[in-house]
Amino acid sequence: MPFSPFKAKRRRWKRALSFVSLTAVLSSTPFPSALAQVPDANLETSNVAPNLITDRNLERTTYQQAGGYDARFDLKTDAVMVYGVSDEAIATLEKWRAESGSKVAVMTGVAWGSYNDYLDGKFDGLKHWDDAQVRADGERIMHDPATPYLVPSIAFCDYLETRLKKVVDAGVETLFLEEPELWAFAGFSDSFKREWQMYYNESWKRPDSSCDAQYRSAKMMQYLYRRLLDRVCASLKEYSLRTYNRPLKVYIATHSLLSYSQIRMVSPESALLDLPGIDGIIAQVWTGTSRHSNIYNGVQAERTFESAFLEYNVTQEMVRGTGKRVYYLNDPVEDNPRYDWNDYKTNYLSTLVASLMQSETHYYEVAPWPSRVFLGSFPAGSPDATTIPKDYASTLTLTFQQLRDIAQADAAYDGATEGVGVLLADSAMFQRAEPTVRECAAPDASDPTRPSKLEIATFGDFFGLATPLIKRGIPVGVPVLDHALRYPGYLDKYKVLSLSYEYQKPSSPGLHAVLADWVNRGGVLIYVGAETDAYHAAKDWWNTGSLSYASPGEHLFESLGLGKRPESGKYRFGKGWVYVDRVRPAYYNRSQENADAYRSLVAEAVAATGGQYVERNYFMKRRGPYVLAATLTESISKEPLKLAGRFVNLFDPKLQPLDGVEVAPGERAWLLDLDKVTAPTPAVLASSCRVESLKSEKSVITLETTATSGVDAISLLKLDAAPTSVAVDGAPLDDWRWDAVSQTLFFAFPTTGKATIEIR
Repeated sequence: MPFSPFKAKRRRWKRALSFVSLTAVLSSTPFPSALAQVPDANLETSNVAPNLITDRNLERTTYQQAGGYDARFDLKTDAVMVYGVSDEAIATLEKWRAESGSKVAVMTGVAWGSYNDYLDGKFDGLKHWDDAQVRADGERIMHDPATPYLVPSIAFCDYLETRLKKVVDAGVETLFLEEPELWAFAGFSDSFKREWQMYYNESWKRPDSSCDAQYRSAKMMQYLYRRLLDRVCASLKEYSLRTYNRPLKVYIATHSLLSYSQIRMVSPESALLDLPGIDGIIAQVWTGTSRHSNIYNGVQAERTFESAFLEYNVTQEMVRGTGKRVYYLNDPVEDNPRYDWNDYKTNYLSTLVASLMQSETHYYEVAPWPSRVFLGSFPAGSPDATTIPKDYASTLTLTFQQLRDIAQADAAYDGATEGVGVLLADSAMFQRAEPTVRECAAPDASDPTRPSKLEIATFGDFFGLATPLIKRGIPVGVPVLDHALRYPGYLDKYKVLSLSYEYQKPSSPGLHAVLADWVNRGGVLIYVGAETDAYHAAKDWWNTGSLSYASPGEHLFESLGLGKRPESGKYRFGKGWVYVDRVRPAYYNRSQENADAYRSLVAEAVAATGGQYVERNYFMKRRGPYVLAATLTESISKEPLKLAGRFVNLFDPKLQPLDGVEVAPGERAWLLDLDKVTAPTPAVLASSCRVESLKSEKSVITLETTATSGVDAISLLKLDAAPTSVAVDGAPLDDWRWDAVSQTLFFAFPTTGKATIEIR
């Protein structure tokens, strides 16, 4: 179905405004001012940059590791998460505290873990294997051969609470609960059937029997893990205060809403953030999630940077306005051990730079399982398997340390079109298991109003709204639809929003009041959907009680004064506009022609807000003295991004000062702009060591450092004059370089952990 030019259509909207006026309490900020942010006490806004000598109490960086302490994978971050809550794991905490010098927290899984004492009946005398998640064929869903994914029953809540109290008793002040998740196709266990009976007050229905049953099954799944986290976190916080007068922080480590929707899992996601017992999240985004393939211009492929950009952004949007913290996870390897180091490096740099583009966040889990990064051999099982290359190990540890300095007050894209978003709701997770393919897939893959099986499998409807824009250098935001009702003014940073109810549904009719108010004040809403989705018939607010809408879109359009079923076109509403296109969102990614039609629509919408629509083949963002850059493939040009100035490429283990930089398509860069350095000399510009202190007395500069043992240390300093010698622990060092133009000193040396460097 070719895209036809839009003709502006005016509809009566004055009566709709009486409905919109009810939203004054919900959203009173004049468009398009941004949502007020809760001040971050840890964001240093001084003019000194770089600043790599920071207090560990800021807790900007962390990593997770199971087992005992080992200096070979001690990353010298602000904090460390010791994995597991067994008696053996708890016993290692004191050594971690003593040896690492970092703050020690604990992480454990909540959907799976070493919980066989619970499953086998040693906890309460009852066996709980019926809590294992089960497929339609009766097979248990296993995390590993001995460990099932669990349905979070009340009994499991009690068990987990009892286990975690031992962690509090061990003096832990911060707890991370990992991956509260149910597989969307897992509603067949006896435990789940009991929960259905209690939640819906009716006999269990097979989730794969109808779209209504699947939708309600997934909706209940989200409730179950939200219930667990609410109960357990509140109880533990009360226990810590009552017993030890010690506040306890609790964070949830979770995949992005985009990832869970794509891989067919259900988790609390945005519903977490209004729980008072939750202090924030870890956004578990890494190569393993972002390399899931999607379709663009009719081609299915991995697009790691683009997917990671969207994943990190939706987690940033999930915490925006809540006052809660998000850590971004990066992983130099990934769970699949069959790739080589070149693959791991390429994808790690893509995810890292994508995360650094999200400048409202400056907390990082720099690596999960660093033992496999620095001690593992890859590809696993191959005769060509090798341990990590030495230069790359130094680059990694340098990025881990440099992340502590990314909290820069000034951050901006370089002339990109901002304020464009694609709304994503928690309910996107509710339509991902059977009978979705059976009921929703088009027999004819060219049908513009219904998705193909492949488009359903790759979550093509969401990517149809996002990928055509991100491939042209538009920094697309992914605001969480559910938050629009939770947080006043949440949508006001956006000028243009794309929305579809073909792969997700609104949780409340109040969301339409907020959207109508936002449009009335000048926003442009692009609604894409042929209203053919079988899940429109799922039992929910739009078709229960006194409401009898065939789809939630009908209620939205009535709220906008357009009647129930407006045709494709452009409609005025207050100071804003509503665009309607009656195709399936996945249609836009079937060909370049289709993508161009969608981009033309977005360009017109941006112009309607007074903005300028700019396409290019790269992303570039400045954060203080740092420049983040990614040049795209499959874009409008194959030309490299060319930057003039004096830079240091932080991915270069030699840290060579450069006069200009080119970033070719497919390449990523994290640069230090030497002309933006404001730190007084002597200054540490970059280092793979953690610089604990720097002193300059009587022509001698002394650095006390700690580092990951066995990884060659590299550092770059800015000095007033060329040094005459460099010594490490009293021994002369030969491997150093002075650059007179930039007045920088580079040096490298093998390290076993601690070192004292003297520069004369």
